[in-house]
Amino acid sequence: MQTLNAHIKAYTAQLSKGDIQKAYRGIMDFMSRLRTSLAARCPAYTVSGLYTGYMDMTYFAFTPAGLKNRRLKIAVVYLHEQGLFEAWLGGANRKVQAEIIKHLAGRDTGGYRLSQVSPGVDSILESVLVENPDFDKPAHLAAQIEEGALAFIRGVESLLTM
Repeated sequence: MQTLNAHIKAYTAQLSKGDIQKAYRGIMDFMSRLRTSLAARCPAYTVSGLYTGYMDMTYFAFTPAGLKNRRLKIAVVYLHEQGLFEAWLGGANRKVQAEIIKHLAGRDTGGYRLSQVSPGVDSILESVLVENPDFDKPAHLAAQIEEGALAFIRGVESLLTM
């Protein structure tokens, strides 16, 4: 097992190349613009600030009133290590999360991954929005994510009314 100093030296060596900073800035800029675009497109939705994470995930919540009233939220998530976008259904707290997971257990979730209640798990349902994002075509990528997120929201709302 490497020491923290060894990890920091490797990190510093990678940073000296400049690619990590450019990629990270590009991801943050894209996510910020996507958040702004979704907020403008769906003004009745509650949109949170951008959570930049620890280079593991970056996300913002994008939630219609009906889900918010149930203490639920939708997150548009970029997973850095996997290099993909997902939509997550989350709860306001662990109790809400556990209740909804129990409610959905054993049901057909329409292809969405149902999470298990465990430490560090923040989602209830997950769906891949874009598996191989092309950041060189930001308008197309944003359209893919927006379309997928809105479809996920409709699917979640349908599941929860059953």
